[in-house]
Amino acid sequence: MAPVEFGFLLIPQFSMLSFSGVLEPLRMANRLVETPLYRWQMFTPENLPVPASNGLLFEPTGRMEAPGTLDTLIVVAGIDANTYCTPDILGWLRRLASHNVNLGATSVGPLFLARAGLLDKHRCTIHWENVAGLREEFPLLNITDELYEIDGQRLTCSGGTAGLDMMMHLIGQRHGYRLATAVAEQCIHPEIRKSRASQRLSLRNRLNVTNPHLLAAIECMERHMEDTLSSAQLALQVGLSVRQLNRLFQSNFSVTPSGFYRNLRLERARNLLEQTGMPVAEVSLACGFATTSHFIRCFRERFSHTPTAARGHQRGRYADAPHMPGA
Repeated sequence: MAPVEFGFLLIPQFSMLSFSGVLEPLRMANRLVETPLYRWQMFTPENLPVPASNGLLFEPTGRMEAPGTLDTLIVVAGIDANTYCTPDILGWLRRLASHNVNLGATSVGPLFLARAGLLDKHRCTIHWENVAGLREEFPLLNITDELYEIDGQRLTCSGGTAGLDMMMHLIGQRHGYRLATAVAEQCIHPEIRKSRASQRLSLRNRLNVTNPHLLAAIECMERHMEDTLSSAQLALQVGLSVRQLNRLFQSNFSVTPSGFYRNLRLERARNLLEQTGMPVAEVSLACGFATTSHFIRCFRERFSHTPTAARGHQRGRYADAPHMPGA
């Protein structure tokens, strides 16, 4: 049986963890059976070396104009992916699709497939921090919160270690469950997670809180980013008085419920500004601010720069780092 040919399109500032997650299982499968079940090439925009988000430089091993006979091409993208989503790359992806190549993406890579029109009528997923932006830009797409989605010739993955699960699923489909589990053991990955497993830590673990009323209030806030609720409405939803709700937030986060809520909405606004081309006024409305001027003032107070300056702003934190809205 001829080896399966994989290609990886590395977009500048891609996550090394996401790339390793979709590449290393192939290498391990080859090693375990002592047979080249898989081969791979790395492609880069304009065939030039590209840096990962950790600063390491990667040279392409293939050229975009001569990709060879690929079975599957996976786009690996991360920080500032929006900046590198050019017409040339989108056209190249469409040409590969027209030649019946399976197209996949990990972390923020699904943005490229969506903009190329290659995810229409397909289930897809993306890193949790980018879900809101993708849904705003492509409201008709079937975007899920799954670890990964495999729908026909389209494979999308939320990134990080979820790539291990997706690739072990593919290895299992083609070469059997025993090999997939052997690869998992090599990765010290004790369980091959199903696609429907959660991308994120539970809210309880993410914020290190256990009070059920407090957790319910924050979940309610996250569901109502655009159609914001008053403190009285939130308190009613979780079965507390406004005074009790206020005391809970002050004791756990040293901030009022309205302040915590506003910071959640501002964090979402920052993500939308960095990940989409939405006008500032539209971002303001999507995040529950009644006027653009009020939104700009709140944004500047929170992040020390304007919403306009946030476009392409290189954040000093990893894409998957937790954020404490009360901080």
